[in-house]
Amino acid sequence: MLTNGLGKKSLMATALVSAMMVAGTASAKVTDADINNDHLTTGDVVTNGLGLQGQRFSPLTKVNANTVKDLRPVWSFSFGGEKQRGQESQPLVKDGVMFVTGSYSRLFAVDATTGDELWQYDARLPDGIMPCCDVINRGAALYDDLVVFATLDAKLVALDQKTGKVRWKKTVADYKAGYSISAAPLVVNGKIITGVSGGEFGVVGKVEAYDAKNGTLLWTRPTVEGHMGYTYKNGKKVEAGISGGEAGKTWPGDLWKSGGAATWLGGTYDAETNLLFFGTGNPAPWNSHLRPGDNLFSSSRLAINPDNGKIVWHFQTTPHDGWDYDGVNELISFNYKENGKTVKAAATADRNGFFYVLNRENGDFIRGFPFVDKITWAEGLDKNGRPIYAANGRPGDPRKSADGKKGEPVVAIPSFLGGKNWMPMAYSQDTELFYVPSNEWAMDIWNEPTAYKKGAAYLGAGFTIKPLHDDYIGVLRAIDPKTGEEKWRYKNYAPLWGGVLTTKGNLVFMGNPEGYLMAFDAKSGEIKYKFNTGSGIVGSPITWEQDGEQYVSVVSGWGGAVPLWGGEVAKRVKNLNQGGSVWTFKLPKEYE
Repeated sequence: MLTNGLGKKSLMATALVSAMMVAGTASAKVTDADINNDHLTTGDVVTNGLGLQGQRFSPLTKVNANTVKDLRPVWSFSFGGEKQRGQESQPLVKDGVMFVTGSYSRLFAVDATTGDELWQYDARLPDGIMPCCDVINRGAALYDDLVVFATLDAKLVALDQKTGKVRWKKTVADYKAGYSISAAPLVVNGKIITGVSGGEFGVVGKVEAYDAKNGTLLWTRPTVEGHMGYTYKNGKKVEAGISGGEAGKTWPGDLWKSGGAATWLGGTYDAETNLLFFGTGNPAPWNSHLRPGDNLFSSSRLAINPDNGKIVWHFQTTPHDGWDYDGVNELISFNYKENGKTVKAAATADRNGFFYVLNRENGDFIRGFPFVDKITWAEGLDKNGRPIYAANGRPGDPRKSADGKKGEPVVAIPSFLGGKNWMPMAYSQDTELFYVPSNEWAMDIWNEPTAYKKGAAYLGAGFTIKPLHDDYIGVLRAIDPKTGEEKWRYKNYAPLWGGVLTTKGNLVFMGNPEGYLMAFDAKSGEIKYKFNTGSGIVGSPITWEQDGEQYVSVVSGWGGAVPLWGGEVAKRVKNLNQGGSVWTFKLPKEYE
């Protein structure tokens, strides 16, 4: 291994060069065309989501509903060390090299054929980082001859793909104020696009664009109403007219200055409309009685112009959020036919339990429906997609309690961990269904007094999460976005916390916390394949073609938010083993 970051044993330079030649890295760099066409090509995976739209659909068919039973592991790579915490990464593959991130802001280059390590980079994290939901990292981005990822101290780091050496590094935000970054960056037309985490610390969410080749800041777009966006040239502001809305309009007093709305999951991009789609997290604090109003742009989906950061439209899924129903879940572009016309739509499964279909050109609400079995905080959605709040569904105001310390608690369904959380769903262009990893759970939640202090938790709430059923929490659902019909479901004892992949081979791949990589028939939901990886899977599978063979890979390593915040649910998963490894599979040679 090369010596990088905190330091690892080094191979001789000649051995490294030899290994890289074997892996085939002496070929073309990653271009904008490679990135824009990632959803159509099969020899590489160069984007998070197997395409900028994030559909996670592969046109590969060699591994299919008939052959998948013979899928076999060909190598497993361990992240090593004692840093075996939640592994939520999606690997990338380019020219025979896999780039995969691990917990504690690590990045590995691995020979995709053999599993041999080529180099490793460990970020030098300070002692004061404040990630709310485990020390995870969800993946990297590729551009030119660089691999770029974000760190828990809110930096972007660009490494040389061949050597792992730092080419540029930029500070996105102040980790001492509670900022961090765990999402995979997005590359659009030579720009690295990133969001930030930290909503539980009263940060101000934002989306920013950097020059992919040198890290120069190009524009910044805060996501709390009242904060202005700017564009930059040579490090200086050149435009101050990207309005952030009127300060205090949907926020009382100065609460907009610490309003949350973190963009912690990253985004997707649609070339047809030239729009970035980013979701925003909870408003801060959780205690909604302190901030009457809609609290824009929290708990929303934003369409952003990638050229200058301007918000083109917004859709707020939970106005005046009082349950921590972050609106960050991925917004996936797709087209469908209706009355002979093509509808340019986008879909998202929200933490609040509702599935939304929007017009991605203008943000208009097309339809919405529950995708979980029970919702208590709202009675439904109105004609514009705005929730119809249930009577007595909001946690009580502590100022009205006898001691002023604890408001009236309520039972809210879903829990704040959501009907669906970060784990990405997939869309099949063949079945025209979304495959949604979801969870059935409730929470007792109450409000408490709080005040903002830089770098301190800013909640104003307490909670306990509990399962709704004795025999399952997780549910993988196949959902028709045109009708809201659930075509099939798979129930899982533990919560589902990893992403989904679907293929033209009529398969849906998903891992569970019990450690199994599973493949389902995309049309019927029948389980076609199971393999235990030895630790819980909370990462997202990928597939690609190399030397005429189809490979499938997934990162294994239990962790994430559930064991940290899970209340009664955490007891159900307390015996699951942590880990950190990549498992890679293919069919035997006779299938060539």
